Amino acid sequence: MHFKIFFSTQAKTDRDKIATDPALQKRWKSVRKALGYLEQNPRHPSLNTHKYSVLKGTNDEEVFEAYAENNTPAAYRIFWHYGPKKNQITIIAIPPHP
Repeated sequence: MHFKIFFSTQAKTDRDKIATDPALQKRWKSVRKALGYLEQNPRHPSLNTHKYSVLKGTNDEEVFEAYAENNTPAAYRIFWHYGPKKNQITIIAIPPHP
């Protein structure tokens, strides 16, 4: 199943910062690859997708965390939820892991 990706205001800001910072180009490549996997299959094994119970979506949706990077200091994560409609995913934020 193919999903259409939408970005919250925060996720757009995060994405644009990673994409335009020359020091983050390697990380941007990883984030782009992870977003591609999310479009095709949100449960792709390399994403290590799991429910993130601390957050809820704007309409109380379940939020998931996917790995854009792993085993890397300050690895980037993608927080997302299904919706607003069927076959759609909304990216909430793309922060580095603390």
